[in-house]
Amino acid sequence: MKTFVKLAAVALLLGFGTALVAQETEEKEPVYKITETVNVRHTPVDNQGSSGTCWCFAGIGFVEAEILRIYGKEFNLSEMFVVRNAWTEKVEKFIRMRGNSTLGQGGEVCDVLYMIDKYGMMPEADYSGKVIGEDRHVHAEMNEVVSSMARAIIKNGNKRISPAGPKALQGVLDAYLGDVPEEFTVDGKKYTAKSFAEAYRIDPANYVEICSFTDEEYNKPCMVEIPDNWTWTPAYNMPLDKLMEAVDYALEHGYTLGWAQDVTNKGFSGKTGIGIVPEDPENEKLWEEIVPEKQVTDEDHQKAYDNWDAGDDHSMLVVGMAKDQNGTKYYKIKNSWGDRGPYKGYWYCSEQYLRQYTIFFTLHKDALSKAMRKDLGL
Repeated sequence: MKTFVKLAAVALLLGFGTALVAQETEEKEPVYKITETVNVRHTPVDNQGSSGTCWCFAGIGFVEAEILRIYGKEFNLSEMFVVRNAWTEKVEKFIRMRGNSTLGQGGEVCDVLYMIDKYGMMPEADYSGKVIGEDRHVHAEMNEVVSSMARAIIKNGNKRISPAGPKALQGVLDAYLGDVPEEFTVDGKKYTAKSFAEAYRIDPANYVEICSFTDEEYNKPCMVEIPDNWTWTPAYNMPLDKLMEAVDYALEHGYTLGWAQDVTNKGFSGKTGIGIVPEDPENEKLWEEIVPEKQVTDEDHQKAYDNWDAGDDHSMLVVGMAKDQNGTKYYKIKNSWGDRGPYKGYWYCSEQYLRQYTIFFTLHKDALSKAMRKDLGL
């Protein structure tokens, strides 16, 4: 009898334990059940570490995807080779403008195209930029040193700008990012940075930026007035519905898009890997269940931009489309924070999120429909 009671008790506990495990497993199921509908070929997720170089990781991911699309070759390209060349250009402009231009580690996807066109490109294996004993990118000290040097130069203590500044800058970049190799080998062939870029040419003239602002004329280029647009690159302006139509057309025809946007809002969740525009950002059920989204208009988008609720504090790569269990459209986003989050480095942002927080996209001209290219005069 005692043995039976003991066995029954054990069975009860085991059953209860199994129920707890099942309940815990059930609770961990994602609220948003995502099904991909379009996935454009692209390279794996990378990690920008402790550096403000998301623009470069998004831009290099964009270039890698374009090389995949055009040449059928997959490369892991060096972000830090682009970053050091961008610092060279930024400091030069800062001095030329006598300190009246942006000097910081930020930038845009299009900057990667410009730097590759001018300086070339190389594999990550030949220039990782990790030479100061860190296993990830840590740039705070380098950024301070470079910025201090540039500000010291514009003080013009010698009463003339000396040729020593550019040499000193390259010395700092060498110290923090490493010496640049003159040659490297890919697939058994030797290249320089410029010859490698020429072999897999990505011509900036073939790429455009598109945006949507109500205070600018539609179907015309306008200046995107954000601090990180230090190259003063214009974008073609279009109504928000047309902008989203362009995004869908590009993805459906095998093109990725470099995306400048805002992620410092309550609708972007690292825990769930989801980006939405909740009608009520203070909703207590947010992230516990699917909540109603705001339907974003052109005026909403412009207001968010004007009020600094939407800025370009991050850049990522749009690589696909998806839907949740209710049929709501999402976009698959490749981030640069390593394999963080439930989707291992990817985010799924709703259509309304892109409508609200997009600053602009970079894409190939051919990623636009013929009718849209005609409207824009391309």
